[in-house]
Parts: sequence; structure tokens; C-alpha cells
Amino acid sequence: MEKIAGLSEKIIKAILEKGKIYEVGGAVRDKYISPILPDKDKDYLITGIPLDELSSLLSRFGKVDLVGKSFGVIKFRPFKEFDGEHVFDIALPRKEYSTGSGHKDFRVEYDHNLRVEDDLSRRDFTINAMAENLSTGELVDPLKGRGDIKRRLIRITNPNSFRDDPLRMLRGVQFAARFEFELEENTLKSLQENADLITTISAERIQEELNKLLLKAKYPSAGFRLMQKVGLLEKILPELASCVGVSQPGGYHAYDVFEHSILTVDFAPRDLVIRLAALFHDASKPETKAPTESGATFYGHEKRGARVARKVLQRLRYSNQIIDQVTLLVDKHMFTTGVTDKGVRRLIRKMGEELVFPLLDLRRADVAAQGKEGSTKDVDELEERIRLELERKPPFGLKDLEVKGNDIMDTFKVPPSPLVGQVLNYLLELVLDNPELNKKERLMKEAEFFLKNISTTSANQK
Repeated sequence: MEKIAGLSEKIIKAILEKGKIYEVGGAVRDKYISPILPDKDKDYLITGIPLDELSSLLSRFGKVDLVGKSFGVIKFRPFKEFDGEHVFDIALPRKEYSTGSGHKDFRVEYDHNLRVEDDLSRRDFTINAMAENLSTGELVDPLKGRGDIKRRLIRITNPNSFRDDPLRMLRGVQFAARFEFELEENTLKSLQENADLITTISAERIQEELNKLLLKAKYPSAGFRLMQKVGLLEKILPELASCVGVSQPGGYHAYDVFEHSILTVDFAPRDLVIRLAALFHDASKPETKAPTESGATFYGHEKRGARVARKVLQRLRYSNQIIDQVTLLVDKHMFTTGVTDKGVRRLIRKMGEELVFPLLDLRRADVAAQGKEGSTKDVDELEERIRLELERKPPFGLKDLEVKGNDIMDTFKVPPSPLVGQVLNYLLELVLDNPELNKKERLMKEAEFFLKNISTTSANQK
């Protein structure tokens, strides 16, 4: 774990000659929550020095970027001689005023003469409203955030906190799951009353908090249960909310689809693509459920689930790469483990070397989350076979063929066209079944045979 160094003593001393400097933000919070939490980037608050003067002072020690000048925030990277390996946020105390629905518009006023307590009071939760005076070591804690940490509570700083910025509701859920805290009674009530406002927040901001929940919480399921309880889930992930109460009779599952899905996330590795796939792998079960005498079937839920996952991730503005990877994992999560060597090679081809092992991790999490103490020995055996197959390095894709598109076009006078791809895919199917056929001379004969058959078939159809 990398240790995030703070500002050097020389820089702090120069600031203290003209004003006061405080460490603020998550690093202060986490210090009091647990000594084993990952070290966070250091954020600082400086009082008593005007912004222009502060910028001039800091420029003696490093690069100053006023990207947040309108908010009174400086991005500062110290020179190497001052341990300059990180970029720090250095801000003046400020007040914020919401001027539009859902915190879409707000006004920020920064003032170097404001007290640090005034700045802390505008923050979202009491556990984030603490500062450490770097001159005296004193903890400035006007809203008793340290006491809430001891009580393991998430408490808003003022009754209008969620109305000022509705994203704070999702942040509160994320913090509760991440730190295994509870929402304080009035905070929970305010969240329930304001849940509808989450629809005014941009998809990008919602995605960011979901990612933190998925990656930073040991048990993200706690966050999703809380979202469902307070009414957030149906607003931002209605596809997942529809899984609540959908039973899975037949003896394979101990939980309904919703509980099984979020437990699958818990059991999955802390990888964003795998955990997103875990979250949505059974998302289409409500629409594919068909009751039977012995319970129910969910035929085709993996294919439909992939389409559901794609729709949700597109709505939340995930990258095309993440969307493609997640939907492929969802689409293929019902793979068969007891396959032939040919089947192993085909699985590697379908998933690619970068996703074939995440697919196995998804299956293991899926089985563990069934709540029936199922075995994944078959998955472990398949993984060993995949690793052995990869070591042998047989062809898995078009790039591995000894024959390329130019060979087909030059030898058989085939113009650039879909036909070239058809020939290559035919050859790839041959070598997936029999890797020893991957010799250029042999493949060119097979290509000639394929092209003759195509010509004959076309002539007969005419």
C-alpha cells in the first residue's frame, strides 16, 4: 500500500508565517475510523491568506494550477526537492448556496477570512466535517464527527443537506456500506423523504458513487439493501429493483433474485467489470421466469440479461469497453464446465484471454451466492485445463492463423470483401478443432476447397 506523503515541512512553515493550514477531507476521517484503511490523498484548507497571494507563495515551491479558481481551489504539485510526487488540493474556506433544483446550480463564495468551522459546516456528513490544525495538531470538530465515528453513524450536517445536493444520499449509502456504519435516525428519515430528488443528478455522478460502492465496500450488498429500503434503488436501478421478491424455487437457491444478485457481488473479486457483471447477471429473471411443477425455469435469462446490462450501463454513461466486457460476461455466465479440449479452446476464443478467468470468478461467486454450499471444484478443474491450453499456445483467434487475409486475396484473386472474413473464419473453426492443421500450405488448400464450394453453391442457386 503506497503511503501518501503530505506537504513538506518547509512549505507548511512558509504558509504558517502568513496564515493557518489545516488538513481536511477523507484522510482526516479515515485516520479516526481505522488505521488499516488505505492512505488517501491529502487535502488542505488555508485561512488568512488571499488566493492570489497564496498562489504566489506556493509557486516558489511547485507548480500551481488555478483550475478551481472560481471555487477557491488550487491544484498544487511540489517540486521534486520538496517531495513532489503527488498533486494536492489546497482550498480557501468557502460557503455554498444551492440556487437550483437537485444542486444543478449553486453559488460558491470563498473568503480567506472565513473561519475553518464555517467551511466545515457546509460539508455533507459530520464524519467529513473535521479538520486537523497542522500547527498545533488540534482536531477541529465543530459538529462532533469523531463522536459519530465512535458510534458508527452517518449523520448529515444540516436538515437541508440532501436537498442542497441529492447525490449526498447515494454517498451516504456508499459510506454506510464501506465503513459498515448505520444511518442516523433523522438522516435516514431525510433520505427517504428526498429519494425522488436523485433523478435530478447526472448519470456520470451516479456512476462514480456506484463504482465506489462496488470497489471500496467489502460487502456492497449492504449498500444495495439500504438503497432498496429508502427508495433509491427503484429510481436509479429499476431493473435491479424488479428482482426484489422474485423467488427461485427448484432447490438451487436459498434467496430471491435480488438478494442472490447482490450477494454474488460480495463474493466476486474487487474488479469493476466482474462486480458489474455479478450485479446484473440475473437481471432478466423476473421476465423469463416460467413456473413448472418442480419450481420454475429461467430459460434464456443470460442472453436477455446481457441486453438489460447493456441498457443500464449505457444509461449510466459507462465506457464502451466496460459495457462490452460486462455484457459478454453476463451473456456467457451459464457456460458448461464439462467440455472437451475443443470446447475449452472455443471458450477461450469467445471470451478472449483477458476475460476467460473473470468468467470463472463470476461463476464461483454465483455458486457461493446461491446459499446452498455448492462446490466449484468443476470450475477449478476447468481453470487448470484453460491454463494448460494457453501454455500450449494453439490458435484461439484469427491473429493466430498461419494464413492472413492478404494471402487469400493475393492467391485466389479475391477482392477485399466479407468473403475474405468468411474464409478465415472457416479456417479458424478447423484449427480450433484440430490445432495441428494450422500450417500455411494445408490452410491454403482448405481455403481453395471452401471457395470452390461457395462458387458451386452460387452457380446452382442461379
